Amino acid sequence: MSKTALVILAEGFEEVEAIAPVDVLRRAGVRVTLAGVNSRTVKSSRSIGVQADALLKDIKDLPDAVILPGGLPGATNLAKSVEVAKLVKQMNAAGKLVAAICAAPAAVLAPLGILDGKKATCYPSCEADFSGKIVHSTERVVVDGNIITSQGPGTALEFALVIAARLAGQEMADTVRDKMLVKT
Repeated sequence: MSKTALVILAEGFEEVEAIAPVDVLRRAGVRVTLAGVNSRTVKSSRSIGVQADALLKDIKDLPDAVILPGGLPGATNLAKSVEVAKLVKQMNAAGKLVAAICAAPAAVLAPLGILDGKKATCYPSCEADFSGKIVHSTERVVVDGNIITSQGPGTALEFALVIAARLAGQEMADTVRDKMLVKT
């Protein structure tokens, strides 16, 4: 059975940070669902309308991974959602993969306590929102247990490939990397 991932879109999401994981994971054989927080058509930070597969409130089963794109005001809008908070907490409690990029680690995961005692990264300057319980890293992608964090648009492919390795195996992630001509 193939693994599943849920990418959550809120108004103002960063395009590359949402679509790169979808692209990479689908190439790796992961079943990816795009879920809109408030609408099935979600406008990105640069006013690109993306059609989600479902509304977040209609998602009943826990996926193997949840992915939170950053961008502003996207990450702030994710953080305002009770459904997002509930799902992220459930995913973390179940030891499932929780992945966030750009402003999302600081805006969404940190306030929920998900990053406490963990090493994490985020968009440079957003670490000001990290509590003293979080070990801030300047690495492009950081994995600590079931949590994957990344810095921003320029790290989105690396972020996606790390998620792919966790869900579909390193060999598949390497195959996708090679076919996409991604240099490491």
